[in-house]
Amino acid sequence: MVNVIRLAELRAEQLSVDEVRAAAADPAAGAVVVFAGAVRDHDRGRDVTALSYSAHPTATAELERVAEKVAASYPVVAIAVLHRTGDLQVGDLAVVAAVSAAHRGDAFDACEALIDDLKATVPIWKHQLFAGGDSEWVDSA
Repeated sequence: MVNVIRLAELRAEQLSVDEVRAAAADPAAGAVVVFAGAVRDHDRGRDVTALSYSAHPTATAELERVAEKVAASYPVVAIAVLHRTGDLQVGDLAVVAAVSAAHRGDAFDACEALIDDLKATVPIWKHQLFAGGDSEWVDSA
């Protein structure tokens, strides 16, 4: 049996949508849904200039657990997900996820669950830097 979790990692270097999509692609899949989360230039009315992600040493294992939970809950063919750590600029990709399934509805539902569970449970923290020099820590992507 082929492993459903094809990729689940944290990386300090730039993320590739093509790499994640290719990892989730499969001849048995009629749909591959890709989510790419980017650093935006604002948060709650404040101008964001940059940010940094930090992760607990258990974050990769937790990311794998989240992917396994999604694979057990949805009829997926494959899952691939990467999350950045380190310093990012506005426009940089913070997280890229792809889920393939026989049908698009299952792929959309599973990809949404993957991102929602990642944000809720994987111990990754974001340090946002704002115009004017203020900053704040927030959890997850």
